[in-house]
Amino acid sequence: MRKRNYWLWVAAIGGYLFLYLPLVIVIVYSFNDSRLNAEWVGFTLDWYRRLFQDEAMLTAAGNSLFIGLVASLVSTVLGTMAGMAMHRRSTVLLSVLVLTPIAIPEILMGVSLLIFFVLLNFTLGLASVALAHIAFCIGFVAIVVRARLAGMDEALLEAARDCGASPAQAFRHVTLPLIMPGVVAGALMAFTLSIDDFVITFFTAGAGTVTLPLQIYSMIKIAVTPEVNAVSTLLMLLTLLLIVIASRLSPSMLRAQQE
Repeated sequence: MRKRNYWLWVAAIGGYLFLYLPLVIVIVYSFNDSRLNAEWVGFTLDWYRRLFQDEAMLTAAGNSLFIGLVASLVSTVLGTMAGMAMHRRSTVLLSVLVLTPIAIPEILMGVSLLIFFVLLNFTLGLASVALAHIAFCIGFVAIVVRARLAGMDEALLEAARDCGASPAQAFRHVTLPLIMPGVVAGALMAFTLSIDDFVITFFTAGAGTVTLPLQIYSMIKIAVTPEVNAVSTLLMLLTLLLIVIASRLSPSMLRAQQE
């Protein structure tokens, strides 16, 4: 047993190193005082200073934040409604309509949306990217909300209706507070998926629209400079911050509901 546990620990540590060691290297080399990542020269913060003075990068980051906020807000509302519909009336057609965008390959999703926008003669830009991200993120929110609804006690909703509450009042005062942790988790997931997406954005952005992933892609065509490492580090920190916020909000919401 001890020998088996030893090899399990070795395999686990090796797997985590394979996953996280490249991320650590990206973070470390974002402070490298050399334009080439071939070797460590010295510590510097110049790449972060240049990053916040790069107008193209700031514009791309602003576009990504705007699209991410719009996509997360709209997809959270629609995804919550879709999750409730899937929970109450689970039909094959409804499940296919909601879950297909997250089941098909992203490149197929991007090409199909591009063809759809072309057929509608819709100008590609921030609006087309936001609509594409909304269509992509709705399914993720619906899955999280549906899972939350599956663990909810339906007797609470029935008791509210027996006490004279209308369907809207029962949803507002009973259902929504109970599923709020799932709604928040779905919103944060939608925002993270939107701000990090490259494939769908590549097909639906058009020539004049640049987001952060597209800007990074254009920069690494020449070489992976410490400036690319710096913006990648900031993206990782943003993602970790969202994970911490989600983990903090859900238990506090659950305690508030119990009180």
